[in-house]
Amino acid sequence: MKEIQFGLIGTGMIAEFHAQAIAAVPGARLSGVYSRSSEKATAFAEKHGAQAFTSLEALLAQPGLDAVCIATPSGHHAEGAIAALNAGKHVFCEKPLEVTLEKVDAIIDAAARNGRNLAAVFQMRFGAAAGKLKKAIEAGRFGKMTMCSCYIKWYRSQEYYDQGAWRGTKELDGGGVLFNQGIHGLDLLQWLVGMPSEVQARVDTLAHERIEVEDTAVALLRYPSGALGVIEASTATWPGFSTRIEISGDRGSATLENDRITFWKFADEEEGDAEIIAQTSTAALGSGASDPKAINIEGHRRQIEDLASAIREGRAPAIRGEDARNAVQLILAIYEAAEKGTSVRLG
Repeated sequence: MKEIQFGLIGTGMIAEFHAQAIAAVPGARLSGVYSRSSEKATAFAEKHGAQAFTSLEALLAQPGLDAVCIATPSGHHAEGAIAALNAGKHVFCEKPLEVTLEKVDAIIDAAARNGRNLAAVFQMRFGAAAGKLKKAIEAGRFGKMTMCSCYIKWYRSQEYYDQGAWRGTKELDGGGVLFNQGIHGLDLLQWLVGMPSEVQARVDTLAHERIEVEDTAVALLRYPSGALGVIEASTATWPGFSTRIEISGDRGSATLENDRITFWKFADEEEGDAEIIAQTSTAALGSGASDPKAINIEGHRRQIEDLASAIREGRAPAIRGEDARNAVQLILAIYEAAEKGTSVRLG
């Protein structure tokens, strides 16, 4: 099995998850690390048995390097991702791909132009319970869809925002709770049921100081089928609650909380339904509802493993850049609807 060598751009909190996930995948190895701070790059590289680089160009020129993980602030993703793709490397990029659709499309175009994989971090799609829910939706078990909603009522302290100068800024965070925390739930919702055709919204900053972005948001969704839905997202709901997705139709309903199915009922029962609802194990992927460090590496590990296999097999990764674009488009539509105070259509 060909060893896949990974480089890492960025040495912040989420970079630790990438490094540990790479180490947990057989046939994958972290070989190089770059940070704008040479001291941080050196310390991080020594901790994880990799080589530190003082420039991005030097990292990308490392012999044997196959792929690069982007773990920098959101507004810097395009810089590292496009450079890596132009250097012929595959890319595994943290969410969101970028903070504007123009930058997102630039990254996607660079991947296509260079014939390299662009994989996006959305580990909630890899959950076992999420997979069961998607299969039920695709099988038509819900009948006519009526309500498809997502609730991300988390908590972040003021200290969380104060710890990083980029946090809570429009330039580098892109937005607030929707772009940083809520994007996982929004991506999972649209992956399950598709994109809404129209949104209305209100956003506000209710409980945090010195941030330029929202800590609370509510959106009303209308889907092409006529189904309705709601998004509630906040980092101001102490102590923080599980991300919850509710799907309902005229023949069934289901609720997903942190990749655990908590409600599963259909008019037309099938063998295995009782086993699904009886499962009591909590999500293997962890939850960042109250603490961003409370997630574990399993979601990242599964995606690193998938990308490594995709590179060896010459196929696309499970979550491509094009797939990750939808969440950014939806969030930007919500912001536009809130700013204009009117409905915004997604075409």
